[in-house]
Amino acid sequence: MRRLAAVATAAVLAAGFLTGCGGEENWAKKCSTTNLVVECTPEQRPLVGGVTGELLDGGTYDLQNDRGKVVVVNFWGSWCAPCRAEADDLEKTYQATKAKEVTFLGVNTRDERDSAKAFEKGYRVSYGSLFDVGSKVGLKFDVTQNAIPSTLILDRQGRIAVAIRRATTIDELQPLVEKIAAEATG
Repeated sequence: MRRLAAVATAAVLAAGFLTGCGGEENWAKKCSTTNLVVECTPEQRPLVGGVTGELLDGGTYDLQNDRGKVVVVNFWGSWCAPCRAEADDLEKTYQATKAKEVTFLGVNTRDERDSAKAFEKGYRVSYGSLFDVGSKVGLKFDVTQNAIPSTLILDRQGRIAVAIRRATTIDELQPLVEKIAAEATG
């Protein structure tokens, strides 16, 4: 009976942590949300830190090295049909905005490395992706829900400015990226 109670308590605590319930307030609740797109004013934006990991190609990535750039982070899996649908729009937005000191980073989750590499090759994804089989990177971004796909836009200070909690299109994503890229630094 004690073991069952301990397991139940652990499950409740873990669920609260992963959904953003508990001790700290969910940052997204402070921001405006329309159609699963969360937009935060500069003073509402949470700072992201400590994001590092292994890239699908075997190299390493450290978010700190992209400070001063706008970073678009897309959470995806090769098994995800909406991820396949948005892949071309993400790549086109990347190509259209990279000259504005914008970079893209994929976070491949709950996948096998060979499947993820085949996805990137097949959809001609030219930016790197972290291989996050254990879904630990999302926690570092303080993502309080784990919908796949999801896209974050970080401002030049490394703060979450926008969270898109569903698949996106170039018509939606590119204006949001350009808006954050046009902000004054400081």
